[in-house]
Amino acid sequence: MKNHSFTDGNKRIAAGLFVYFMDKNGVLFRADGSKRIGDNALVAITIMIAESQPEEKETMMKLVVNLINEKN
Repeated sequence: MKNHSFTDGNKRIAAGLFVYFMDKNGVLFRADGSKRIGDNALVAITIMIAESQPEEKETMMKLVVNLINEKN
């Protein structure tokens, strides 16, 4: 979402791909069937990553890894 590969919808496409990735890797839902990341949280994370500075890349990556960690 940082490179603006598309004319419009970069954040929406990135969020959609992230949800697809989580689904394909079996981490979209918790064992009880609830969403691992709520809709509002997904929007906030997407905007936070899009607005982050290049030097914050490691922090953003750690955030995403923690979110998809099955222990969370």
